[in-house]
Amino acid sequence: MNDSLRGARIATFVYFSLCGTLMGTWVVNIPAIEERVGITHATLGGLLVLLGLGAFIGMQVAGRLTDRLGARVVVPATGVLCSAALVLPGLPRDPWTLAGALLVFGFCNGCLDVSMNAHAVHVEKAYGRPVMSAFHATFSVGGVLAALVGAATASAGLSPAAGMAAMGVLGIAIALLSARALLPAAPTTADTDPAENVEHTPAADRSSTRRRIWILAALALMVMLCEGAANDWSALHLKDVLGAPASIAAFAYGTFAATMTIGRLLADRLVTRFGSMAILRHGATTAAVGIAIVTVSPWIWAAFAGWALFGLGLSGCVPQLFSAAGHADPAAAGANVSRVAGLGYVGMLAGPAAIGWLTHVVALNHAFVLLILLCAITAVAAGILRTGSDRTPELAASSG
Repeated sequence: MNDSLRGARIATFVYFSLCGTLMGTWVVNIPAIEERVGITHATLGGLLVLLGLGAFIGMQVAGRLTDRLGARVVVPATGVLCSAALVLPGLPRDPWTLAGALLVFGFCNGCLDVSMNAHAVHVEKAYGRPVMSAFHATFSVGGVLAALVGAATASAGLSPAAGMAAMGVLGIAIALLSARALLPAAPTTADTDPAENVEHTPAADRSSTRRRIWILAALALMVMLCEGAANDWSALHLKDVLGAPASIAAFAYGTFAATMTIGRLLADRLVTRFGSMAILRHGATTAAVGIAIVTVSPWIWAAFAGWALFGLGLSGCVPQLFSAAGHADPAAAGANVSRVAGLGYVGMLAGPAAIGWLTHVVALNHAFVLLILLCAITAVAAGILRTGSDRTPELAASSG
């Protein structure tokens, strides 16, 4: 393994951590921004849809740009743009300007998200073994860093705008300094017109690849819907259903997030040994068992165990889907990742809302049956990774 490849992997870790930190910085400042702008939770929920819409659009734009210009150009550029845009949600004093700020920040974040994932696919192919899950783990670590920094800036008396601006300036520096370590190799479309590649690809193969990508995208939607539901409803489940004090209930999400991070740190080694299909199938099954325990258990300790299993099971699923999309067609890795990530992001946003709607009909814990069903469907459909993306032998061959 040469130093340049090792440096590219480290740089990818940096960009994933940066993306998680930037998004986390916005999240930890939401209460203060909401209070300053003077909006209700319901209004904020509507504004967050614009954040998601911006991210979805950004993902589609950045996917195509990454395929055309190369990740080494697009990743640092979007890292700078996302860092600069971070300050925007901290400035508004009325809902309309906050809406515009969230749309722009979401767009820039979506661009960074897809371009860094596309570069991660190139790094994984160069390594010849699975490395994607660890990148996603550092995204979660970035969120933890954002929480620590947010607490420090708040205790220092800094306004949200000042704290977010300071993080944005640091993010710009990090994005620029890490750019040189990215893989210099251009994507396969660099020297040829993408239309020429399409012309030389049999129509049946193109159709099969498109169908495969949309199946992966649908699975990403289901898995990330489950993640989104856990983010917003885990603590409320312990508090409202099991009667846990707020101080105890808060640890439900912490348990889920911790096992999610640990699982992603371990998943690459498991993929190397057992293959990505096994990780998706057994991970989704484990998640289904975990959320089933949460659904039926009357005990707080069992609920913690259930949320822990849910996070552990889901941890390796999304990285396998993103990686499979990127490897399905190296000439269109960015565009394919953008489709899977974009639909997955829709699921992440829809998860809390879907559970909320169901609570109008059934109790909160019974609404989690939807998550059990989605995990079960994912486990059954995991065979989509059997061809072309059960990656250990494929990557080994490409590196040899």
